[in-house]
Amino acid sequence: MCDFAVKLTLRPGQMTESDIAALHNHGFDDDQISIATQVIGYFNYINRIADGLGVDPEDWMTLPRDEWLAAKARDYGPTVE
Repeated sequence: MCDFAVKLTLRPGQMTESDIAALHNHGFDDDQISIATQVIGYFNYINRIADGLGVDPEDWMTLPRDEWLAAKARDYGPTVE
C-alpha cells in the first residue's frame, strides 16, 4: 500500500491496472483500495492547497524528530524504534 501511495502521489499519470492487481495480491479488497485511494488523494489535495496558498504548518508539524517522539511517548507511552 505504501508503494501504491507513493506512486499515486508522485506519478499519478502512470497508475495502471497492475497497481490495483498488486494490492489485490496482497489481500486488499476493492473497498479497502477505494478508501485508501480517497485518503491518499485527499491528503495530496489538501497539501497542495496549503502549499499553493502559503499556509504555514502548525508548530507541532515542524518539531525535530526527537521532540516529536518524546511528545508521543508522553501521550501514548513508549515508542518502538
